[in-house]
Amino acid sequence: MKTGIYTVTENKPLTKGVYRMVLEGDTSHITASGQFVNIKLEGRFLRRPISVYDYSESAVTIIYKVVGDGTEQMSNMPVGTKLDVMTGLGNGYDLSKSGDKPLLIGGGVGVPPMYNLCKRLIAEGKKPTMIMGFNTKDEIFCLEEFSALCPTVVTTVDGSFGIKGFVTDAMKDIDYTYYYTCGPEPMLKAINAAAAAQGQLSFEERMGCGFGACMGCSCKTKYGNKRICKDGPVLESEEVIW
Repeated sequence: MKTGIYTVTENKPLTKGVYRMVLEGDTSHITASGQFVNIKLEGRFLRRPISVYDYSESAVTIIYKVVGDGTEQMSNMPVGTKLDVMTGLGNGYDLSKSGDKPLLIGGGVGVPPMYNLCKRLIAEGKKPTMIMGFNTKDEIFCLEEFSALCPTVVTTVDGSFGIKGFVTDAMKDIDYTYYYTCGPEPMLKAINAAAAAQGQLSFEERMGCGFGACMGCSCKTKYGNKRICKDGPVLESEEVIW
């Protein structure tokens, strides 16, 4: 974990209410797909935790949804804005368990952390498949980026694009050795129940401190309560108590 000053070099909308921001700065403390950054905003007591979409040696890319005053403030930041950012937070995905045909599943703003994970799995010679779940066609983002990497299936609840239904409806027709997912808890629970293999789940949770001090984001597991910000956000499917 490291705190530093980062410069906004891009901040543009992908869909209504969803933005991509590129932050230039030191990324050496980001070590795994699925980790997150925690951004300090002027006038706000709590930082905003945002999952990492991708990163290079000199910049980190995040994709965030405007859901309150803090993210609304972020959406209005011009290029050149300086931000106090904590990087290298949380435990990411363990690639060693993927097998040859891992399945990646993202729901809404749970899609972004799948991108760097997909790139890393491909670099290891794996053949991932991606499922992206949205409510409607207008919410879809990054489809071209994922399609350029691997076979990609889209589900929409209203059937306006791709398969009508939920991500679990698309899972039935895919052969996979392991799964990785990120999204709202009801989706994670449904995936866990429907899965034909074990996997890892990244939880979206409201956080206080973001590094394990306040216990505000605990999750029940077979090994006791775990803090999503520090012990997670990625947890093994077999350890979560639903």
